[in-house]
Amino acid sequence: MTFLYSIFVHLLIFGMKVLSLFNDKTKKGVEGRRQSLNIVKSGFSKSDKVLWMHAASLGEYEQGLPVLEKLKENFPNHKILITFFSPSGYENVVKKEHIADAVCYLPFDKKKTVKEFVSQFDCELFFTVKYDYWYNLLAELKDRNVKTFVISALFYESQSFFTSYGKWFVRQLKQNITWFFHQTQHSYVLAKSIGLLNSSVTGDTRFDRVKHLKLRNNHVDFVEEFIGSKKTIVFGSSWQSEEKIAKIISEKNNDLKIIIAPHDLKRVGNLKEIFPEALLYSELKNSQVPELSNSQILIIDSIGLLSKLYFYADIAIVGGGFHDAGLHNILEAATFGVPVFFGNQYKKNPEADGLISAKGGRSFEEENSAAKFVLNLIKDEKQLAEMSGNAEKFVAQQPDSSKLIIEKILSL
Repeated sequence: MTFLYSIFVHLLIFGMKVLSLFNDKTKKGVEGRRQSLNIVKSGFSKSDKVLWMHAASLGEYEQGLPVLEKLKENFPNHKILITFFSPSGYENVVKKEHIADAVCYLPFDKKKTVKEFVSQFDCELFFTVKYDYWYNLLAELKDRNVKTFVISALFYESQSFFTSYGKWFVRQLKQNITWFFHQTQHSYVLAKSIGLLNSSVTGDTRFDRVKHLKLRNNHVDFVEEFIGSKKTIVFGSSWQSEEKIAKIISEKNNDLKIIIAPHDLKRVGNLKEIFPEALLYSELKNSQVPELSNSQILIIDSIGLLSKLYFYADIAIVGGGFHDAGLHNILEAATFGVPVFFGNQYKKNPEADGLISAKGGRSFEEENSAAKFVLNLIKDEKQLAEMSGNAEKFVAQQPDSSKLIIEKILSL
């Protein structure tokens, strides 16, 4: 099986190199990996004690960050490395202020490549977030006696571990992972069923992060002037399905304010075609822009504002759930006491089931039923207030996951 895994890695590399000829995102990942070794060589000496977090993409980074910040508090003299698999995670973080001494792509999981990369510093502790496992890397860290953890671990039945050929993968985790910190009791039970006994349920670390969002200054220029006293719906990380909902709602109720933050800024041109009268956020500093309160729709064509925009929302509709691309972060809205609505394809997002059970959110099979529900909810002040309170309470009552994780790590 080790030989087959090696073939898989080489096929993955070959496939990504071919795809990079046609796909800009893949090209960035392939080219970025060529710089990874030089980044760690310039960022660390071989004697530097390093805390290392690996995240597949931006969502996993946000889950792991609360733990990394607490580790830094406990190990102030250690340096920090953050690696990513996906360009969307890497590019969002490397361009902003962060706590790491080095940020780079995780090298492809070939034994020789991994060994050379890890040898550039003295890794004291490593953790991966959720379920991004690279077996040659884990084996190399084990050989170096590095304590290795999985933060916000999430096991589900369709993973390879629960197949007829999954024993090799499970054995690698048994041998190389010090401890699993599970998001849910269900994940914990599944892991136990295949013999992964070094584990505990500590909850989802994203709750720790979003709780702090309420404590910061969430002001966004021009938004208050745009909203005035009107009810406001924020479409966060929208795809085509959410934009369809926005179109239906805007046509049925022109007394609402609608803010749309697309998942990809390349969608801005499409949005302007759908909503030709909409304002672009980037243009609001232009003195030629008409009275903001006269416009119904504001398109956010800038990055980094979405989590603050939820502060202004009465309702949030979050993208990714009407197809298999993956539901985006619903907790950033819920923490402000905003009911959240989304598509029903979210099997890897247990927080969605939790929010629905708490009656602070709801999922829908298709766009028309979502739009109809939201239009009715806007008119029902009592139900809207109840759902708002339920959403806020759902987040507030979650355990301090990062604290539980740090306490356990320090005890091992």
